[in-house]
Amino acid sequence: MNSWLTLCSIEDILPGSGLCALVDDRQIALFRPHDQHQVFALSNIDPFAQASVLSRGIIGEHQGELWVASPLKKQHFRLQDGLCMEDESRSIASYQVRVDQGKVQINTAQLAAQ
Repeated sequence: MNSWLTLCSIEDILPGSGLCALVDDRQIALFRPHDQHQVFALSNIDPFAQASVLSRGIIGEHQGELWVASPLKKQHFRLQDGLCMEDESRSIASYQVRVDQGKVQINTAQLAAQ
């Protein structure tokens, strides 16, 4: 059974940027690549630098896929699933999110399972 937790308003995330939300003890990076109400959620921890910085990364597109580049060491993580372009063994967690009536929500059942 899915249970959804509201994290913020879609308007809190400027198009082309990200922000960080704290859910229990996890830092979740939320990304809104365009003006549409499409949001992606990844772990905010850069596995190369062990720093909480990914929400401040630069969103880009490469080979038809949306990615975020870490602001520290510039590795690229695919927004859809957290795959690291440079080293798949360093891929990060991705989370199911949705926008419901202008509110960004995360699937708490998925969080509990990880």
